Amino acid sequence: MVHYKFVFFSFILLMACNNPVAPADSEQEHELMVGPRKTIRLVVLGTVQDAGSPQIGCQKECCADLFEYPDPKRMVVSLGLIDDTFRKTYLFEATPDMPKQVEMLNRQSGSDLSKVPDAVFLTHAHIGHYTGLMYLGKEAMNANKVKTYAMPRMSNFLTTNGPWSQLVASENIVLDVLDTNRIIPLGPEITVKPILVPHRDEFSETVGYIIKGPNKKVLFIPDIDKWEKWETDIVELVKSVDYAFLDATFYDGAEINNRDISEIPHPFVVESMKTFGSLAHEERQKIYLIHFNHTNPLLGDDELQTGVVQEFGFKITKTEMVLEL
Repeated sequence: MVHYKFVFFSFILLMACNNPVAPADSEQEHELMVGPRKTIRLVVLGTVQDAGSPQIGCQKECCADLFEYPDPKRMVVSLGLIDDTFRKTYLFEATPDMPKQVEMLNRQSGSDLSKVPDAVFLTHAHIGHYTGLMYLGKEAMNANKVKTYAMPRMSNFLTTNGPWSQLVASENIVLDVLDTNRIIPLGPEITVKPILVPHRDEFSETVGYIIKGPNKKVLFIPDIDKWEKWETDIVELVKSVDYAFLDATFYDGAEINNRDISEIPHPFVVESMKTFGSLAHEERQKIYLIHFNHTNPLLGDDELQTGVVQEFGFKITKTEMVLEL
């Protein structure tokens, strides 16, 4: 009898050794897991600047092959938020790639593919951040009363300018006017807070968002002129969150040689490395670069610049990345 017990327990130990259990809280799991889970999580739905990649009229090497062989993951910057408990989904930015992004969000959440997000949050009135609303109109989905959060000038712009005013009049969307002091509860464990940032505000204000889940907090600033123009201390703000998705439109000024760079200000990645140089390496690892121009070498994973950025501690945001909150 003792002999059989020894064989049995030896077999159990052998099976355990051959089937190790991976740690559940690894960063890799947070970033790469897919499929429905009972969690609150953020999904990256796009990482590219407003005009996409390849960009219209571009004859540079960065676009040459992409017209013939497009990369399906090169979509305009957007985040999705999933609340499995209440079966809710939320969309941050309404981009020209919104049809594909909504489908991706629904697949990730396990929702019916025809599901409309429960709410859309807009940052400002530049083409990559609101024009996807057109797909909610009569010519496309003909959606019913999709709650759309926007700041006062942004709301007025949509209400008083066609074709967006038709979305409002037909109640394809219902505007909920934000202010910077108002925290939006999306459930017992999720809140969203808009924060004003300096940007080229021709038609609307520009905001970023602080998205707070039960365990983690996210900062989302896809567009800003320069960090030093902002009265808020961005370094301290990054310290206060767990993930920071920050404007990285241009790596440096050299990549734009056919435009006046002063007319399209953004923090260069090389400038951001100086701005956040005082942070400890583990704090820099909170920063996820996003909103890449089609010329940005980080978008194409250029070996030199990508290596410099990753060694510094920054992360390069990828479409389909998932973070539990």
